[in-house]
Amino acid sequence: MRDLVSDSGWRQAPRLRDLTEITFGASVFQIDGTVVPVADVNLGAGETVFFEHHVMLWKDENVFMSVMTAPGGMKRLVGDLPFVLSVARGPGRVSFSRDAPGELVVLPVDSGVELDVRENAMIVATSSLTYSFEKLGGLKATLAAGTGMYLDRFKASEGSGLLVLHGYGNVFARTLGEGETIQIEPGGFLYKDAAVTVETVTHKLSTKGDGEGSSIGAGAKSIASRGLAGLKAARALKKEGIGGLLSGDVMQTASGVFTGPGLTLMRVTGPGRVGIQSMYMDQKSG
Repeated sequence: MRDLVSDSGWRQAPRLRDLTEITFGASVFQIDGTVVPVADVNLGAGETVFFEHHVMLWKDENVFMSVMTAPGGMKRLVGDLPFVLSVARGPGRVSFSRDAPGELVVLPVDSGVELDVRENAMIVATSSLTYSFEKLGGLKATLAAGTGMYLDRFKASEGSGLLVLHGYGNVFARTLGEGETIQIEPGGFLYKDAAVTVETVTHKLSTKGDGEGSSIGAGAKSIASRGLAGLKAARALKKEGIGGLLSGDVMQTASGVFTGPGLTLMRVTGPGRVGIQSMYMDQKSG
């Protein structure tokens, strides 16, 4: 695969050619299609993978299915994370896809390595990986991502593992040096090494000056001050309950009533890898 890097330092995730095969142990992962790609896994005898049940597309009759519980209890309910994951055991074929265009990213996870992944981005993982979650807490994170940014954590505790992710649109990755910092729109975040730290920052949009940008900022602040955001939040609460109120777009808009127009971003600091997706999908539509 060609190593394609933009002038700003982002490496394009290899656009895997149709029918590319990746071997892990006695199993073979094959990537089919390009627009809505499919991960077709030929499991070796006794080898297992886990996944969210709704991403399975089809399986051979003889592939044995079971379930594994996920840690976190009620916290997972608040974060819209699965309580139970499905497990498939070989021999036999099982296939996975997500109902959206994008890319499948195949990430080998070496022994001792931890990866933090955007919630609901996993397609399938080998059972050699342990699965837990982390939460990016605080009010700013809540405003940026609805209920807060929950990160699925995968760790190769004993031996290596393989993780397949789905990214909306195109996926790009960048390796940050020690102390190197960039800021990412929360909807574009996909994954990072556990060593990469994250905090949320809010940029106030200035209304000073006489240019066109000034009138746009003043107009946005004027709308917020008239209570339109509060009305939207009230309607969401009445129609969809607390889940509607906590949706990211409503919370971001309503926050303007109290703080004025602003932009909340994720500040990520190296060292380590960080991956982004070019197509933003909010929690409700994703």
